[in-house]
Amino acid sequence: VLILAKKKRTALNTILYHAFIISFASIMIYPLLWMVASSFKPTDSIFVTAAALLPENPTLANYVHGWQGIGKISFAVFFKNTIFVCLINTFGTTLSCILVAYSFARLKYRLRNFLFAVVLLTMMLPGEILMIPQYLWYNRLGWINTYLPLTVPGFFAISGFFIYQIKTFIERIPHELDDAARIDGCSYYGILVRIMIPLIKPAITTVVIFSFLNTWNNYMGALLYLRKTEKYTVSLALKLFCDPISQSDYGAMFAMSTLSLLPIFFIFITMQRYMTQ
Repeated sequence: VLILAKKKRTALNTILYHAFIISFASIMIYPLLWMVASSFKPTDSIFVTAAALLPENPTLANYVHGWQGIGKISFAVFFKNTIFVCLINTFGTTLSCILVAYSFARLKYRLRNFLFAVVLLTMMLPGEILMIPQYLWYNRLGWINTYLPLTVPGFFAISGFFIYQIKTFIERIPHELDDAARIDGCSYYGILVRIMIPLIKPAITTVVIFSFLNTWNNYMGALLYLRKTEKYTVSLALKLFCDPISQSDYGAMFAMSTLSLLPIFFIFITMQRYMTQ
């Protein structure tokens, strides 16, 4: 009897747990589903039939109109700009963070612990504090209205979280592997390339994923440094459909927002197992 009662209690707890998770997940995902469904509705009926999730008369006109872009600039241009910035910044961030994290984890030099503490302190510094000095600096360098402010900083390991994450992975690797590689004639760079990088692929993949996503969704950086419309990234170009003075094309904005989410979903689906590791 006790065993049966325990099994019933366990089954009831499992049902309640899954019911709570499903309910909470439904609340979280509903705005996304509403946006995707609204992208198939005519613009003039989006807010009229806002309570209905499924469109009564589905249409692809929003996707066609949205892909045509703004001011004779196709939305494909904005996607191309975003992919270019993401690839450059992700490569620079990953490479620089690997080098810095490796130096903190394996190399011995003066002020190493102090410098690592400074790196950790930068994680506590709000980005809003740096906006004005960075803008003045980039303006003096003549980088405004270029992609340099969005790509070059990534090559200088400005992400303390990524450095900390890779350093933690490297510290789990036994030092005996370094000694064996050094006996075989490997330099510090040889150890990094031949030993460390193959063993820390999950950490590197996580850095690549989050660096790409952060750059893809970077609205404030594009807003500060890009002036010409043909240089806009996707996150900044989406606001062109919303005009507070005249009529806003919410249908096209929702359609292009849906397309902008596809690369993010693809990355999570294909690289989820590395993030789990």
